[in-house]
Amino acid sequence: MTKIILATSSKSRIKAFKSLGLEFIAQASYIDEYNRDRPKEPKELVKYLAKKKAETVAKNFSNDIVIGFDSVGYFDNRILEKPRSKSEAFDRLRSLSGNMHEYYTGIYMINLESRENLSEVVKTRIYMRKLNDKEINRYLGQDNFNAHVLGYNPLFEYSSTFIYKIKGSHTNLIHGIPLGTIVRMLNYIAYKFLCA
Repeated sequence: MTKIILATSSKSRIKAFKSLGLEFIAQASYIDEYNRDRPKEPKELVKYLAKKKAETVAKNFSNDIVIGFDSVGYFDNRILEKPRSKSEAFDRLRSLSGNMHEYYTGIYMINLESRENLSEVVKTRIYMRKLNDKEINRYLGQDNFNAHVLGYNPLFEYSSTFIYKIKGSHTNLIHGIPLGTIVRMLNYIAYKFLCA
């Protein structure tokens, strides 16, 4: 029987996908995301990594649907990934304060039975209110500096108050999985899943 396989270990993505009511399994890809050949532009980078993750996991399955994901932030001509220290996270939040930044998610979907594949990139724009140093330190004091590629968690925690406007998919930003796009892609590549 054909299955949906998510090439991810992200608890947030897995939880969000469950809301679609489709049966699936999740399997991490464990690829090297920081190799020398990776693209420099955010759109190309998330496409490249989502494809690598999907193709790596697909080797373990046949006649199934495999979906790979990757997400990065982008601000001031720089790709944003998980901060490696509190000082880096502090500098990140201070620079994002009062500005707009972007969050990109690449999706690569493979139908192993039909040999079809689809690739999409979803961009969400995030507008951050002006932050002061005290509240940045308050947030980082909770050991949350590496919880998200943007350097802050947009869901539930105090850092969710940093955002005053979002343009684009909110499930992309909050869970790293733009559900509307996923459903559209599944409708195209594996219609039987949503019509069963």
